[in-house]
Amino acid sequence: MNFITILRILLLLLLVTCAVSVNLTKKLLPSVVIFLAYSTIMALLWILMEAPDLAITEAAVGAGVSGILFFVTLRKVREEDEKDRSGPDNGKGNTP
Repeated sequence: MNFITILRILLLLLLVTCAVSVNLTKKLLPSVVIFLAYSTIMALLWILMEAPDLAITEAAVGAGVSGILFFVTLRKVREEDEKDRSGPDNGKGNTP
């Protein structure tokens, strides 16, 4: 076995590990980071398979645009959670 074959097997194992762990992770932020790692590993695999156009697309869309959208969504979710915690009176202290 040459180095490239060992690297491909290692990356495939990491890819499966990321796919499983993103589903088992309870918190949202670590799930997003694992998903971005998955996209990065997939881009590396496309490079090793000599498909640079797919690698660039995976890196740009999978890790780039999707990552930004996930982080913006997480911020919005946290803002909504903070609003819900402050109560329906918006923190004025008029709760019965």
